[in-house]
Formats: sequence, C-alpha cells, structure tokens
Amino acid sequence: MAFWSGEKKEAPPAARRDGPESLSKVKNIIVVGSGKGGVGKSTVATNLAVALTVLGSKVGLMDSDIYGPSQPGMLGARKKKAEMAGENLLAPVDRHGVKFISMGLLMDDEGPVVWRAPMAMKIIHQFIGNVAWGELDYLLIDLPPGTGDVQLTIAQQTFLTGAVIVTTPQDVALGIAKKGLKMFQQVNVPILGVAENMSGFFCGKCGEKNSIFKEGGGVLLAKEHQVPFLGAVPLDPEVVKSGDTGVPVLAATKETPAAKAFLEMAKELVRQVDLARQAAGRLEPARLEAGPAGELFIHWTDGHVGLHTPHHLRLQCACAACVDENTGVRTLDPKRVSLDVKLASVEPVGRYGLAAVFSDGHNTGIYTFERLREICECAECLAKKNKTPEPFAV
Repeated sequence: MAFWSGEKKEAPPAARRDGPESLSKVKNIIVVGSGKGGVGKSTVATNLAVALTVLGSKVGLMDSDIYGPSQPGMLGARKKKAEMAGENLLAPVDRHGVKFISMGLLMDDEGPVVWRAPMAMKIIHQFIGNVAWGELDYLLIDLPPGTGDVQLTIAQQTFLTGAVIVTTPQDVALGIAKKGLKMFQQVNVPILGVAENMSGFFCGKCGEKNSIFKEGGGVLLAKEHQVPFLGAVPLDPEVVKSGDTGVPVLAATKETPAAKAFLEMAKELVRQVDLARQAAGRLEPARLEAGPAGELFIHWTDGHVGLHTPHHLRLQCACAACVDENTGVRTLDPKRVSLDVKLASVEPVGRYGLAAVFSDGHNTGIYTFERLREICECAECLAKKNKTPEPFAV
C-alpha cells in the first residue's frame, strides 16, 4: 500500500507507516549482524533472544541465513518442520520461549540449498511478510555474513528499530565488522550497540582469564564510531555444548560466565532500544501531503515543510538508469522528461528514504531523507541557495 498516492490528502505519521501485516504487532525489530562470518552472530542472536525471554519479553527470531541456517540446531529443532498458520502464512516454531523461523525448518536437515540469489531472496520476502509472529516485544533477525542483498532488503522492507554489530577482538574481525556497522548507518538504521564475542577464556580450575583472541576490540570499535557497547561474552565450553544439544546456555543455567554476560547484554540492549525509540524520527518525515498541482509537501519532524515538484524530483533521481554507477555522471537527458510528469505514488523505504513512482513509468529511484532536504524547493531553501523555483506545468 502506498504511503502517499498522489491524491490531496494527508498520510499517516511516520511511526504508523504501512508494513507487512505479519509484523504489525511486533514492537521492535532488531538485526544482529557483522560483515564477517565466524564471529558468532547466530550464537549471540540465539542467546540474546532467550535472555530477553528471561527478562519477561515476548521474543521472535528470524534466521535469514538461507544457505547456512543454524537456528534449528541451536534451539533443538533439527527434525521440526514449519507448518502453515493459515492462507499463505507460516507458523513459527516455539523453542525455549522463543518463536523462530528458519530455512532449516523448510528443507531436509542435511540437504544443501543450491539456489541462485533471486530464489533465496524470495524466501527472505516470505519470512518478512508471511510469518504469523503475533504479538512480540522483540523480533531479532540473525543476518548472514556480508553487506549484500539480504541486509539491504531487510533494511528496505522493514522499519528497523536498530542493529547489533557482533565482532571478536581480533583486528581482522574488527575491520570487517566496521563495514557492517557503516552499512547500517548509511541506511539510517540506529546502531544499538557492539557485542564482543569470544572475549577471553575463564579457566574452570583457577578462575584466571586468558585473552586467547585479545580483548577490548569491541569497546574500541564502539568508541571510534560513538555507538554503545553492549558487553563482552567470554569463551565458555557451555556455549559450545549448548549449540550441540540445542539447549541455550540460559535455558540450562544462569550461573556460567557466558550466561551472566548474555543476561547483562540483554538488559543493556533493552535500555538502548528505549533510548533509540525516544530519539526516533529526528531525521524523518512526520507526514506527507499532496499539493493542489500534484506537488509533494514533506512535513519534517523538526518543523520544516519541504516542497518537491514532480519534474524536479524526477530530474534528481540517482538510480542506475539515471546516473552512471561508476563515474557518478548523470546520464538522464532532461529534455526527455516531460514538464507535466506527475507523481503516481510515494512509499517508504525502511527508515532512510522514499521511493517514488512517476507517471512516465519510472519507478527505480530511492530518495534518502538527507537528499530530499538537499533538493528541497521551498522558498526558505531556495533563498539559501540563491535560486528561484523552476516553471511547473499543471
């Protein structure tokens, strides 16, 4: 459903944007990721989910690693298969108080997923829009490695509360985790915090801590980018055991170093979510409005009212069909854009921009909120740029 359909009427506030019906009762959606594999994203996501249930929250977990799903094993559901919860809706499986969905629940446990990316992305879209989550306080999304299609699709198709970046203390892991952190910042997803995994080993006999993979890297990463540090989880044989048995550490005991670390990390995550929700909307539209001549008015949360005529907005499109991706040179010929081009619809893209569909059929442009402020045509903004409005054909 379009956020704004080109008709002269007010759109709902940003906090009530349309999204998948299956996510309509989910209060907070949090992605758990890192640019690198092998840092324990799935371990952190699983145990954070269980820790949040221990704190009294209703929690869901989405395993978005289509090629290497691990949640069925970690939650003790290797032989379980997802069932239908109604027409076109999958029912998540409940384990240890956590509702979860995974590719591992749709295919044979030992069978590889030998698919090209478009097919895998169909499953991601199904997980986003066709799972009967019901009421949840938190939905955690366990991401695959990298900063590609899955990460971008989830950032565009859901209104994310924020992201948790998982790293290990080594420099190589920190360098790649930094890429994942920056990727989410670029799409305006708040960084809720950095989690450092495999942070030292406590000897069970003498109690001494040995920093096998160094320590403190997560703190440095958080300080460098001025984001919160959620905590550090030590190496613990119980974590390895939990992954093999399908019983998360907090479901077995709350007394091991790792169990205590996950519980404290969950408490800090709850605090950061509350802070993020209080700060939400500062750089976002409060509402959109269609003008009498088809122009777009954006009422921003800082009180500014932006103006965008369809012709100017069409000329400012930065998609690959209008701008050369390699050189940044604009390839769109302005003479080929009709002066009376109109906006057919405007829809939200995650929490970082708007997608516009024009009457000439063009529909691949995404305008970030920052870019929309830059190209605003209101009298105030034009005066600052010493410009006058372009002619607009009604």
